[in-house]
Amino acid sequence: MSVIILAIESSCDDTSAAVLKDGKVLSNVTAGQKVHKDYGGVVPEVASRAHQINIVPTVDQALVKAGIHKNELSAIAFTRGPGLIGSLHVGVCFAKGMAMSLGVPMIEVHHLRAHVLAHFAEDPKPNFPFLCLTVSGGHTQIVKVSDPYTLEVLGSTIDDAAGEAFDKSGKLLGLDYPAGPLVDKLAQKGEPLYSFTEPKIEGLDFSFSGLKTSILYFLRNQLKENPDFVKENMNHICRSIQDRIVSILLNKLEKAAKQTGITEIAIAGGVSANSGLRKAFQEKGEKLGWQTYIPGFQYCTDNAGMIAVAGYFKYLRSDFAGQEVVATPRMK
Repeated sequence: MSVIILAIESSCDDTSAAVLKDGKVLSNVTAGQKVHKDYGGVVPEVASRAHQINIVPTVDQALVKAGIHKNELSAIAFTRGPGLIGSLHVGVCFAKGMAMSLGVPMIEVHHLRAHVLAHFAEDPKPNFPFLCLTVSGGHTQIVKVSDPYTLEVLGSTIDDAAGEAFDKSGKLLGLDYPAGPLVDKLAQKGEPLYSFTEPKIEGLDFSFSGLKTSILYFLRNQLKENPDFVKENMNHICRSIQDRIVSILLNKLEKAAKQTGITEIAIAGGVSANSGLRKAFQEKGEKLGWQTYIPGFQYCTDNAGMIAVAGYFKYLRSDFAGQEVVATPRMK
């Protein structure tokens, strides 16, 4: 009998639903929330209310696109955490209610584990063990993946995440939220003319708060001399910022590869969609003899397809959640 899983992702501001059959993602539907652009960042209460509006039509569309009836479902997977409590609560409660009405088990999924396991949504898939650099708006980690159930965090950020560094730097430049994709787009037209110091952090941990401060002071000093400095040099500034963030990420990843001896290397998370990171990652992989892996764009940002894949591995072990499960915003 086929294993068919409906997955729900609602950790932040994107409502997403996906359907997976025997390990293959049949549909992956996401409803975004553009309203946050007006506020310069995600407003938790607004996000949770939008999830309530979006979740039913998003789930319905995912089932229709997959050609699956709800009564065919074997289980429902959902993001338990980490994330925004109100957003997570909508997804968890919907999953609990639907699972109870259909009489099928539930599978709780850790959001970051799902980002790593997104590599198994489509070919090519990494071989075990592999290292995964997970970079998003809220998280930056290097994870050693021994198998789908054994993930060890080797290093993580001690302050800001890489995605925050992109967005906050873009905000200093006057770019709209989310600024990360705009920095990437502008950087493609510029040259790395300006130098920003790489933080001296021991081990495999990351830090981006110092870089943000360095950029702030740089811009402040330049604008004193030339009020039009940002306007006249926007592309070059974006390229310089992007190159430094990417170098910080890949230097730590290279260090982790040397320490572990692992040459199967992957990146995941929303920032893995950044063109500068993808290009530099592949170039470093060719230089160092790595076998590199990057998910397709639809599996980089927050999406239910990755939740479905992570849920499928747990289904194979009958690792189910009970109705007492609750959203956990600071899930370890």
